[in-house]
Amino acid sequence: MGKVYSSAAEALEGVLFDGMLIAAGGFGLCGIPENLIDAIRSAGTKNLTVASNNAGVDDFGLGVLLQTRQVKKMISSYVGENDEFMRQYLSGELELEFNPQGTLAERMRSAGCGIPGFYTKTGVGTVIAEGKEHKDFGGETYILEEGIFADLSIVKAWKADETGNLVFRKTARNFNPPAAMCGKICVVEVEEIVPTGSLEPDSIHLPGIYVHRLIQGEHEKRIEQRTTRAA
Repeated sequence: MGKVYSSAAEALEGVLFDGMLIAAGGFGLCGIPENLIDAIRSAGTKNLTVASNNAGVDDFGLGVLLQTRQVKKMISSYVGENDEFMRQYLSGELELEFNPQGTLAERMRSAGCGIPGFYTKTGVGTVIAEGKEHKDFGGETYILEEGIFADLSIVKAWKADETGNLVFRKTARNFNPPAAMCGKICVVEVEEIVPTGSLEPDSIHLPGIYVHRLIQGEHEKRIEQRTTRAA
């Protein structure tokens, strides 16, 4: 069977289950797989753990899954733009595992490379290090971080060919490549699907071996915060 599916719901059929771990690409509202997120909301899958840099905003991106109480835990770096996220966390309704951004990206990338863990100095001496193994190398202390092996990756790319080779556009690349790598199944939404062989090999950012399913869909490109001034 080919990798191209006709809709987000079809691409996620047979993949979703309650209690699963999902790795989601995107940074703020840039490069987020909004069609796949909406399909997860419609499917009603619950008790989700989601690894993502942040959780979108209240009415867009991963924020819509918080509104419907489908997420039980977030593994994130930044949560400041989502009032519902903060409300649920402060009230004890939502679990939160904070990660420095570089650590979160490397936890995804490492899993995609089959590496179960790595040592880093980032977070030593802070709450990030609590409960984690410490080890000294060359007189410096490091903490052990584990790779994120997700049940499902959902990511957004600019272009794909029919075999799943991906090209990202500018800052929309962000967390998408490492998120794509770490899932047992990777589902990608793109703005354009082109024939196999039409992408310049040196322009491919992520090889199709990581991609299992593809959809092409309409996308809304929002600005997270718009600041203007009088002319």
